[in-house]
Amino acid sequence: MINKDSWSEIIEALTANWFRTLLTAFGVFWGIFILVILLAAGKGLENGVKQGFGDIATNTMFMWTQTVSKPYKGLPKGRRYDFKIGDVPSIREEVPGLLYVSPRNRLGGFRGSNNVVRGLNTGAFNVFGDYPEIIKQDPINITSGRFINYGDIDNRRKVAVIGSGVQKELFSEEEEPIGEYIKIQGVNFMVIGTYSKKSNNGDGEEGQKEIYVPFTSFSQAFNYGERVGWMAITAQDDQSITNLKEDIIEVVKTNHSIHPEDNRAVGSFDLFAEFSKINGLFLALKGVAYFVGTLVLLSGIIGISNIMLIVVKERTNEIGIRRALGASPWAVRGQILLESIFLTIISGMAGIAVSTGIIFLINKVLEGAPPDDDSMFANPSVDLSVIVVALVILITSGLLAGLIPAQVAIKTKPIDALRSE
Repeated sequence: MINKDSWSEIIEALTANWFRTLLTAFGVFWGIFILVILLAAGKGLENGVKQGFGDIATNTMFMWTQTVSKPYKGLPKGRRYDFKIGDVPSIREEVPGLLYVSPRNRLGGFRGSNNVVRGLNTGAFNVFGDYPEIIKQDPINITSGRFINYGDIDNRRKVAVIGSGVQKELFSEEEEPIGEYIKIQGVNFMVIGTYSKKSNNGDGEEGQKEIYVPFTSFSQAFNYGERVGWMAITAQDDQSITNLKEDIIEVVKTNHSIHPEDNRAVGSFDLFAEFSKINGLFLALKGVAYFVGTLVLLSGIIGISNIMLIVVKERTNEIGIRRALGASPWAVRGQILLESIFLTIISGMAGIAVSTGIIFLINKVLEGAPPDDDSMFANPSVDLSVIVVALVILITSGLLAGLIPAQVAIKTKPIDALRSE
């Protein structure tokens, strides 16, 4: 490997017909290039889709009530029912492995009639009655003041945390909203915090036009009593909410006298299951990228092997002289393999360098573009482990490409090689 004469011979052999060598090397260059670009594109698509989830806790399910479809215990089918606040401690006690069980209520809406007033300014906003844990399940960025806490819950304080869109419509730019009052459906609430929120559903404007108030204050102010609109339930990190979902729904059915086989009475959305499907999809895409890239690389390796066979044939006389002078079969084999590995690694590293350069330029363009929450492509990249794997593939491929020509070279008898023209 460190013999100067060997390397001089390698360079001379590969540059004797440089155009042929260049075309041969291009097959390996293109294979590695395609592999890295496909993996980076898949990662960029994965980052873009997962970016759409924002920072929401993915090990979460949402649960709401629907019409009962089976009669049970003297109660008719077709009846409607509501979750009650008492369902929350019941679920916590009977289903181990849960991190948060957050009851939620909502009124108003972004596209509904005006329901919030401040002075002469009015607006239509989503108003949520929540517990403090919701900020850990669906994170928001508090830009001033604070979020609701359990002091607000216990004392039924009429306080509110407003989004940047609410602030823009109800307050002038120079006004400080903290400590000011807004009127929600005729009830005064004091603003204690403002926030900005990354869109999770493609509607960034609506995400900024929401108001959070304590659940207890909401229930009291708007006559909801013990009713709960729906629940956001998050499992602990070592648990899967998908595995716990049936147990949670069973508790609700028991509490509200719903038939155990009534699968329509409780609606749910399993975010963890959807997130797992997306992870499975991108794992499949990564497998396709490796498969396609490896096939393209294999065609390049076959090309190198064919060219090395031609090179060995052209140097038959030279090999015969070396064998006659005492060169061992291992010395001849090693020289051919070294030439094959060298050509493979150089062309492969060129493919890696060019592909990573293109990925770098794409990232620069994306960084300079205006931020877009709805973008399905973000930060294409490849892990260092991919480069290491590529190098291992290149070295292995170089050995395989040179193995057959090397065997052909050492099988030729010295006397026959010396007779060749």
